This record gives sequence, structure tokens and C-alpha cells, in this order.
Amino acid sequence: MPKADTSPCQWVSGPQAFNAFATHEGKTQSARHIKPLHWYIACRLLIEGGFPPDDITPRPPFRIETKKVRKVTRHILHYDPKLGGTGEEVILGGLKTKNVDVVLNRRPVGPVLAVSCKGVTKAFRNLTNRMEETIGECTNLHITYPAMVIGYYALMRANRTVEDAKSAADLEKDDTPTEVSSDAEETGEGETSERSIEAIKKNDIAIHENDRIAEGIVRFHSALREMTGRRGIRDEISRYEAMSIALVEPQGPTAGSVYPSFPPSDSPLLSTSFFQTLYQRYEERFVYGAALLAERGMTTRYEWDPLSPIFTRDTTEAANWPVLDYEPRLAAV
Repeated sequence: MPKADTSPCQWVSGPQAFNAFATHEGKTQSARHIKPLHWYIACRLLIEGGFPPDDITPRPPFRIETKKVRKVTRHILHYDPKLGGTGEEVILGGLKTKNVDVVLNRRPVGPVLAVSCKGVTKAFRNLTNRMEETIGECTNLHITYPAMVIGYYALMRANRTVEDAKSAADLEKDDTPTEVSSDAEETGEGETSERSIEAIKKNDIAIHENDRIAEGIVRFHSALREMTGRRGIRDEISRYEAMSIALVEPQGPTAGSVYPSFPPSDSPLLSTSFFQTLYQRYEERFVYGAALLAERGMTTRYEWDPLSPIFTRDTTEAANWPVLDYEPRLAAV
């Protein structure tokens, strides 16, 4: 059995995380295909969201320098790879404890925001088998923490051909509740049988000819859109505050890019609104709705000094830093 990836959190961009997912080879149970997405979300919560790195798991590789400039407090953000943390945070749920991929824990308030990440490389026909797991995870956490803002971010490998599907990371029995077809057999010297080819087309192709999306993915999208949009703490605890799914190109020069035509433009699952929805729900519950906590600085978000080294990029190391694919949360000059 592959060991879980314990690499420390790294500063990566969205395209880099998506590329790592789409081009990963080997087993998926080690989570190496989805870890870069955890890192991307953690770093984005810091840079765009303004949350302190010590409150985020996995801990982003940054540190904050605070100093007074003309009687104004400035928060200067520095990149420090040695500070990257590992692992997931264990949260006490109403039914059981749960390891959650990315967690914001505003001490001493407690866990206030969490994001669950899923990566699907094949076996799309049975995607709806994930529904029980997905609903249960959200419900479990909301029972104990009804004010917690919970997000769900799913990446799917946009296999277009049999070759794409065969090159996808191998599934492990414990990695996904979907079933791997027993028809996927090879004959002769590595030749794929006609029966196996048909099984792959039925189960593992995400985008068919004429850009037709696999029926299993369409059903999965329809189910998820009914599970998102939780606005207040008295709303259904089985709903997520924000959800997103994205199809990621697996091959060639476009590997890692997001397929633009799905979800449709009117879908609540578009990734473009995912993070802003998380921030808005957080502000409503833990800043505007908890003024005393905010006044004491326990839940407020930082605004970063625009002259922070990670933004000015005036060091030699900056040549290897990722390009931001979102707007950082900056203080007024």
C-alpha cells in the first residue's frame, strides 16, 4: 500500500496544482495527486483571504513581519519554505472525528472554515456513489460547528480518449467508493481487448465526441448544485456553504488547464465564485455577526503591505516563485 504523502506545504499556483493532479501517475491512495490542491487552497486563504499562516492547516510557507510605518501598522508577508507544514487537522464531528484537508482554526474561537478536496481520475459512471460520503461529511461537521464555513472542491480528469483514461492514475479500493470495472483487462502483449475498450469508454471518458460531457459527471453536477448555498447557521446542516467542480485537461501543452464549458455559466459550482463565497460567509458569521470577537482582533483578516517581498519580487529567488492567479488582499498605500 502506498504511504500517504507527508511533503510540507509548498507555494503553488492553481495551474501548477491542477497540472500535478492531471499528470500524476501511479496510485492515488498516496494522495500525491491531490496534495498540491491542498497547498494551493491553504496559500490562497493566506494571500487572498488575509488569514494568518499559523491558523491554517496545512501551514503555508510564509511568515508575517509587523511594524509601524508613520503610526500605521503594516503587515509584511515573507516567503519562507522552511515554515511549510504537513498533514490534515482532526475536527470533532457530531458523529465522529474527521480528518479535513484544509482547515482554518482561529484560536481560541475554534475551527471556522474548512475545505474538503476530492480528485477523480476515472470511473465517472458511478460518481453519484459519492453522495452519501459527501453529505455525511458536511452534516457531521455542522452538527458540532453549525457556524463553520465548509467548502467542497472537486477536480476531475478530463479524459477524452481511451489513451487518456489508461494513463490516468490507478485507483485503489480505499481511494474511492466508485467501482473499477472488471472488464478492463488486457490480452496478448499489453493489447487492450475490445470489451475492455468499451468498458473504458463507458466508465472512464469524461468528455466524449462533440464535447458531450459524460452522463455520470452531469448527474454528479446536478446532485451537488442541490447541496450548496448554505447562507445562515440555521439553514440545513447537510448543505455546504460553497462547492466547486472543475474538469482538468490531462495531456499535451494544455495539461492542467480547466475545461471552460463545464460547469455551465449559470452553475453555482463555478470555481470563479468559490473563494469569494467562503470569505463572505466567514465575514457574515465571524466578523459582522460577532462584533466583539472582531473588535478584539480574534477574527479579523489581515491586509498585506503592498511592498511585501512576495509582491515586489525584488529578490533573485523570486524567479522561481509562482505567478498569482488571484488578487491578494492588500492594504491601502
